[in-house]
Amino acid sequence: MSHLKICLSIAGLDPSGGAGTIADIKTFSAFGCFATAAITSLTFQNTVGVFGAAHQSAETVRDQVQPILNDFEVSAVKTGMLPTAEIIGIVGSLIRENGLKNIVVDPVVRSTSGFDLIDNAALQSLIKTLFPLAHVITPNIPEAERISGIAVSDESDIKAAARQMQSMGAKNVLIKGGHGPNTKSGMRHVPSTEVKKAKDYLFSGDDVHIFEADYIETNSTHGTGCTLSAAITANLALGNDLMASIDIAKRFVTEAIRTAPGLGHGHSPLNIKNWK
Repeated sequence: MSHLKICLSIAGLDPSGGAGTIADIKTFSAFGCFATAAITSLTFQNTVGVFGAAHQSAETVRDQVQPILNDFEVSAVKTGMLPTAEIIGIVGSLIRENGLKNIVVDPVVRSTSGFDLIDNAALQSLIKTLFPLAHVITPNIPEAERISGIAVSDESDIKAAARQMQSMGAKNVLIKGGHGPNTKSGMRHVPSTEVKKAKDYLFSGDDVHIFEADYIETNSTHGTGCTLSAAITANLALGNDLMASIDIAKRFVTEAIRTAPGLGHGHSPLNIKNWK
């Protein structure tokens, strides 16, 4: 019997390869896991923007996932773009009925280029159905604002938004700091002499843990959220605890941004390579 850990991505397809299931598959493989995937939506995009999407039905999502679960022992699951309430309901049922563990919910609501990927009805279904099943949810700051209804302008607002999401059923909330304090789109001015930091905030019970890395001034940000959540998923599958999984994932993404190939005319994809 193989000891290879199997990860499952349930997310949208980015044909340009920078985000969604393709990024997830590359990331799972980079950590030595075997990648499986189900497509929730066929998006039409490249590094410049998202130009539309053709969503799958709930039945086609179920019919992709169930044969995988019948055949393989899946160690961890990452959800990304779940565009309809019906798909979210099916995903929740699959998780419960099959006793799936290590669920990482990346509540994707908007693309890097500003394209809305989920409507309000689906978002409410995501909160109600998947937040209680998730081991961790991984919103960025704009996503945290939309989910919690709290405008974020400083770290106290990040805490308030996270506590609100915990009250909605999320056990652990990782708010990604790429849109937050110390960034070019962020919440306060940073003197040029001060080293900018990208901070991610994990709220676990009453505890708060901050994961920090140098902020890289770059346009190579396509798929950062997908890659981070997939890296967390892979590390959970490998048996690491949540703190270690996030720490490794953040270092992995920082290096992937730092060495990004600069492809395309918009936001370049990352350099996803094997993690040593």
